[in-house]
Amino acid sequence: MNWVLDNLDLIGRLTVDHLRQSAIAIAVGFLISLPIGWAAFRYTRLRGGVLTGVSLLYTVPSFGLFALISAALGIPMLSESNLVVALTIYAVAIMTRSVSDGLGSVDADARGAAVAVGFGPWRRFWTVDLPLAGPVILAGLRVTAVSTISLATVGILVGVQNLGYLFTNGYQRRIVEEVFAGVVAVVVVALIIDLLLVLLGRALMPWTRAARPRPPRARAVTA
Repeated sequence: MNWVLDNLDLIGRLTVDHLRQSAIAIAVGFLISLPIGWAAFRYTRLRGGVLTGVSLLYTVPSFGLFALISAALGIPMLSESNLVVALTIYAVAIMTRSVSDGLGSVDADARGAAVAVGFGPWRRFWTVDLPLAGPVILAGLRVTAVSTISLATVGILVGVQNLGYLFTNGYQRRIVEEVFAGVVAVVVVALIIDLLLVLLGRALMPWTRAARPRPPRARAVTA
């Protein structure tokens, strides 16, 4: 506990770096997965191949992916940009299926009604399909966020400073409190981001709030 109190500035600085790296990857991964997920839903002949190919990206070992990104894009391997690109790829691998499944969950009658009142494909997507698919997509986004925040710790393998530093440094110096502080910090960041996504979902999709059932009124007993 003394180590944690003496190093609050370090933990706070690493937490901010970790959150920035993860947030960029989550946001960019979500934006990229939207058109890919839509294409997988729209073109049924390609759906299996697209979803399988994207899902396979998640099986690539992180250290190998760092090397591939560096070679393909010319990004220095020991850089924060390399980590963010890798995390974005992993986020797309998770989110694409959620987007496709979410669009597939939209009731066909709702789409038919939108077409009947004159909605074009573009307007129907943004005003009907995407909002109704929102709960499924949000569930996938929450999984993606937690996974990305956890995976970001591997950035320390390529010299990127974030909460992963507490794991390696604490292990090398045999400081259990440092390793424990890193674990707790990652969990807290993940819980906070997940809570923010839940609150954002409730604000943007108020129709998904379950109405609380009212208790039945007690009937008066007459003699």
